[in-house]
Amino acid sequence: MIKKVVILWLALLMLDTLGASAQPEEEWNKTFGGSGSDVGNSVIEAEDGGYIIAGWTDSFGMGQNDVWLTKTDSKGFEEWNRTYGGTGDDIGRSVMNVGDGYFIVGSTRSHGSGDFDLWLIKTDSEGNKVWDKTFGGPDFDWGNTAQQTEDGGYIVAGTTYSFGAGRGDFWLIKTDLNGNEMWNKTFGGINLDAAFSMVQSSKDGGYVIVGSTRSYGGGESDVWLIKVDSKGFEQWNRTFGGADIDEGRSVQQADDGGYIIAGKTKSYGAGDFDLWLIKTDSDGNEEWNRTFGGSEWDDGFSVATVEDGGYLVTGSTHSDAPIPSRSKTWLIKTDGSGNEQWNRTFAGSLGASIYRTKDGGYIIGGFEELIKLI
Repeated sequence: MIKKVVILWLALLMLDTLGASAQPEEEWNKTFGGSGSDVGNSVIEAEDGGYIIAGWTDSFGMGQNDVWLTKTDSKGFEEWNRTYGGTGDDIGRSVMNVGDGYFIVGSTRSHGSGDFDLWLIKTDSEGNKVWDKTFGGPDFDWGNTAQQTEDGGYIVAGTTYSFGAGRGDFWLIKTDLNGNEMWNKTFGGINLDAAFSMVQSSKDGGYVIVGSTRSYGGGESDVWLIKVDSKGFEQWNRTFGGADIDEGRSVQQADDGGYIIAGKTKSYGAGDFDLWLIKTDSDGNEEWNRTFGGSEWDDGFSVATVEDGGYLVTGSTHSDAPIPSRSKTWLIKTDGSGNEQWNRTFAGSLGASIYRTKDGGYIIGGFEELIKLI
């Protein structure tokens, strides 16, 4: 069996002390895992300054893959880990700190009624499961991201093959504080439309969801941005792309009230795929876009705002890898107009998430190892 040791590559950046042109240095790195495939997909800061990592493992637990939650201290030393699942595949996509514990979004093949069901897990502060809920029909349904709402409940974004108009639709589910469904909405056409990331609008309390659409737009697949109100009713949607494949993976609200999107494009840029950064105004109208990459496959997975008005984007690059088939984690810093100020690559194969910490720093997470940067 091939051993993939680790859940996550992790970096802590203090950009307020680095300046725009300085690059962070590695302080430490950690690995976690067993004899199988162990993957980290999301990282956040814990209340005590440590880190919480969500993903999946087939080294531990009951099934083929189990949802995996790991808690470390501020130095990256493991304090505890928990698995959740049954005899089938169970996948953790994202984790959120909800004060009295953690809220995990993912998908399950062990529970529910379909091939895959969207799965929500609420834990206490030690990672012990308090409750879990499944949502879905007879086909594939999965969750990618969530936000806590003012009433103490949750709003969850994902993709459904069981409901909606097409082969896959954006899926938005509102629950109460115990995970009971209050309403759900689907968005999409006759072809595959998949949601990946969501952010709450500071303007009106609604939500902006980004993903990809094959139902609308001008190409084989376009970036799709949808704005809904707090009840899930669509207010506007926008597509971005050319004649080929373009996908949006992450969205955050910019300091000016607009939105910044990270993803990949095959329609534009220099390579097979390029990392793609798109900036819109508050109504989703494009203000600028930038591509980053070389002759090989380059991809963007997560974006965060920086206090100087710029952006940090993380993803993967094959263009700078020593072996073309082997990707490296890629971190890019831009100014507020998307112009590159510096970039750096790391040994990990994918930079999956960026999380802004309470002290103004950033946690960068990805596959292959746990790394702290200063």
